[in-house]
Amino acid sequence: MFSGASNFVQGVDTAFVFILGVSFFFLIGLSILMLYFVWRYNEKRNPVATQIEGNNTLEVIWTIIPTILVLLMFWYGYKGWRPMMSPPPDAMEVDAIARMWSWNFEYENGKSSITLKLPVDKPVKLNLISVDVLHSLYIPAFRVKQDMVPGKENSFMWFIPQRTGVYDLYCTEYCGLRHSYMYTDVEIMTQEDFDAWYNDTTGVLMATDTAAGEDLMLAMMGKQILESKGCIACHSLDGSAIVGPSFLGIYGSDHIVITDGKERTINVDDEYIRRSIYDPNYDLVKGYRAGQMLSYEKELNDEDIDKIIAFLKTLK
Repeated sequence: MFSGASNFVQGVDTAFVFILGVSFFFLIGLSILMLYFVWRYNEKRNPVATQIEGNNTLEVIWTIIPTILVLLMFWYGYKGWRPMMSPPPDAMEVDAIARMWSWNFEYENGKSSITLKLPVDKPVKLNLISVDVLHSLYIPAFRVKQDMVPGKENSFMWFIPQRTGVYDLYCTEYCGLRHSYMYTDVEIMTQEDFDAWYNDTTGVLMATDTAAGEDLMLAMMGKQILESKGCIACHSLDGSAIVGPSFLGIYGSDHIVITDGKERTINVDDEYIRRSIYDPNYDLVKGYRAGQMLSYEKELNDEDIDKIIAFLKTLK
């Protein structure tokens, strides 16, 4: 339990163990006392019921002891929680962006990742941003959890990762159909490894001097954009229908859509994809509900959409 994965583990675990210990003590003690009374004062052993008026001393003791225990529970909890509200001024800041149903982490140098990558033994402040509904960021090994409210300013959590390794990160606020899929990893690296990753801006794939190589690079970048923006959570790549139509074979195919309440057949081309990203409810694919997708007009530019289109063309 006392893993020491972050600077908050000991404070949270101390409060937890104390509350759990008190709860078990009274659960076991009262259960034993109850069974003793059932045995001691049954009809055979106590045929004549005795009326007990009360005992003031016992009442006072029974009031004072629980009050002290509750105050101790509060103290341990407050002592573990209070430091979480005061991040150090030199903490590295990372924007943690939640949407249905994925995570994206954006760093100060403009780099982004769908997994949270951090250096060991360095304070980190996560600026919590939800772009749609209520989410909650939870890293069990670090004992940190914070709700993410859309539109709430100055929402954050901070911690100091103290051990290298890979840890789980979950959303613990039910946020819709695929809430259970909203998880990723926290990768804690040495400072040298983190610096190498953080300063590497060459991308995942280097293009060759051929047109095919350039197209492949654009497609890979398009896939990264779809993953970082959470599109894969609602649109599958294997043909299965989730919240929205599958991306498999979608480019160049014909679909029946509802436009202004009327059905029409359209061909999925560059114009349709761009319009669907900026105004997703304009042409609603028949069989799917309106309002399930928000506009990405402020998050994606024309170059980003060109990369997405390049990727969709590869999904035959």
